[in-house]
Amino acid sequence: MASVSQASSASSAATLSLQSLRASAARDPKAAIKEAAKQFEAIFMQQLMKSMRDATLSSGMLDNAGTQLGTELLDKQFAQQMTGLPGGLGAAIARQLERQMGGPAETPAAAVAPAGAAGSAEIAPVKTSQRQTDFLRRHDAAAREAEQHSGIPAAFMLAQAAHESGWGQREIRQGDGTTAHNLFGIKAGAGWKGATTEVATTEVVNGEPRKVMAKFRAYASYEASFRDYARLMKESPRYAQVVAAAATSSEGSAQRFAQGLQKAGYATDPAYADKLGRVINTTLRLQRTFA
Repeated sequence: MASVSQASSASSAATLSLQSLRASAARDPKAAIKEAAKQFEAIFMQQLMKSMRDATLSSGMLDNAGTQLGTELLDKQFAQQMTGLPGGLGAAIARQLERQMGGPAETPAAAVAPAGAAGSAEIAPVKTSQRQTDFLRRHDAAAREAEQHSGIPAAFMLAQAAHESGWGQREIRQGDGTTAHNLFGIKAGAGWKGATTEVATTEVVNGEPRKVMAKFRAYASYEASFRDYARLMKESPRYAQVVAAAATSSEGSAQRFAQGLQKAGYATDPAYADKLGRVINTTLRLQRTFA
């Protein structure tokens, strides 16, 4: 009966731990990766201790269920003490998980304007152009429709969506972990009446990055995200010059468009224009390859 009870308790603990990780991943993906790596390392260390115990001959004279349980608890404590050390197995597991997720799991940084401005953060380089190509093809129709309403070249909008979302690998999430379809990192200001989601994000304040909780707009689809972005850019006076500068889809106008967004306060990242300009140029080159 004791073994059944222990197994049941372990199963319940594992379920709660998994639920906790899922909730953490929705709020802060990077922290969730570190916690998952730590748990993997702890399990490995416990198995290592168990293997060492099994390989050690015991006298058998005083062995019983109580001493076995005590040994297992002691091994667990040893494993926990050896887990999470700098340069350990957990750090290596975290790096591998981050690579599999397409770069450091960081939520887009927030902007400060209450009128619905958006944010950005540095996007880790995408190692495979196939992911980039798939992203562009998936959202091409929505971007072209938004171009008709805003006058902004579809390539520029696709690039900004790619930059803000890490080519779709770092989207803003709902509380249950599902996507909010917010590809442009647009915040939910006082005038926004639609759905929202609150997530941890990074703002650059006085030159220093700071973690804050902020509300972002949530959409029913990616198409709705593009439509709302086009409306925001077209109707907001602060972006009037940005829209006017985006008359042609070229690498020269790409940099002017990116610089205009930064000057208008679209994001708090002081290097936003340079980063976005590079992604736009990448988008233009990729589009020429599969046109």
